[in-house]
Amino acid sequence: MSSSAKLPAPNASARRLTKLKSRRKRWLTVHLYLGLSAGLLLAVVGLTGGILVFYLEMQEILNPELSVVSLPAVEQRHLRSLDDIVAAAENAKPPGSYFFKVYYPRKADIAYKFLYYVREQNPPGKGDGYYIFVDPYTSRVQGLQLWHPKDKYWGRPLVSFIMQLHWCLLLGKTGGTIVAILGAFSIISVLTGLIVWWPLTGKFRQALTFKAKAGPVRFNFDLHKTVGFYFSIALLPVLFSGIYMTLPERIDVLVKPFSTITRPNAYSGIPETIDSANPVEGQAAISLSQVEEITQKNYPGGRLWMLNAPKDRTDVFRVMKRDVDELSRFVGYREIAVDQYSGEILKVYDSGTGSNADAFYDWQWPLHSGHAFGWPGRIMVLLAGLACPILYLTGFIRWLQKRRAKIQKTVPVRGTGTFG
Repeated sequence: MSSSAKLPAPNASARRLTKLKSRRKRWLTVHLYLGLSAGLLLAVVGLTGGILVFYLEMQEILNPELSVVSLPAVEQRHLRSLDDIVAAAENAKPPGSYFFKVYYPRKADIAYKFLYYVREQNPPGKGDGYYIFVDPYTSRVQGLQLWHPKDKYWGRPLVSFIMQLHWCLLLGKTGGTIVAILGAFSIISVLTGLIVWWPLTGKFRQALTFKAKAGPVRFNFDLHKTVGFYFSIALLPVLFSGIYMTLPERIDVLVKPFSTITRPNAYSGIPETIDSANPVEGQAAISLSQVEEITQKNYPGGRLWMLNAPKDRTDVFRVMKRDVDELSRFVGYREIAVDQYSGEILKVYDSGTGSNADAFYDWQWPLHSGHAFGWPGRIMVLLAGLACPILYLTGFIRWLQKRRAKIQKTVPVRGTGTFG
């Protein structure tokens, strides 16, 4: 009796396995159609995103005559004042353009990079954005570059074109929304891919490796499943952060029930409502050198990264510093708002120190770009981006192989069946 009591166990196990296989087949169908419908665009977005991990280095390689400066001898290596450097940029700016922000050199042999936008009504090219590159040791303008031609995607520098292709598929804000929706579908695709990958018989080693001496069909299958599994760790946070940075208000709806949010958006920790005090009639704003000096005196830690000019007479200077040692070494940056007339520091935002939601959001850009983990993180995001076209191509080939096999199975063999 005891032996007969154990007989149903294998049958129950077999029924459970059959049920799991049937469920996996349904998930495979979801995974397949998501891949076929959104896979190509995801491949483009992923590939361009992986390349953009090194966009600064690419700018310097592609346009060294603009970005790279000759280093003087050590004893003569003295930076000119920021006001001198700004004055040089002002003398070279396009007609009708105004200073928007300056990017500080990330290395000793890199130029200051000023961003100017054409705002006046009369000049042609209203809305165009230009970079002006200035040598920090000589205040010499190295050149101008039309970086953001308004409402145009062709004729841009290569890196700017890749950025627009990645962000909006060259379709403007509508394209940005499309990319965010694709990102959501892609997260579902990755998750369903993991469900399909999961070995129901427990053969994890086989699921995580390539079969030795396999033919092209099996190699393509193994390449798809292994690349999908290993890079899902990077793809999931990268995809989510991309959705957040494109549609932050949609993600806010999901996060607000769990924590308060004090930072205003995906790109800034200081609200737009922070204003300078009302100026006295005719009062001029303080210089950028003064803003820099005030910032360094009160918050010497980290390195200067970016300085935004006030948008109007009530706005503030916004200074951003990176690599602030007393903050998280993964997402450590500090943003400082300075009154444009008095020089008073009105607000400071330290990443990783706000609410739980703020800290969660602080991670999004560093994760998306890979900067959260230094060079290993950037390389991982690059490889995850390259994995997207690989997953699409191997998945598409796999679909063609199965489709061809199904067709061959249904075609009667000559000399048999009703056509015999």
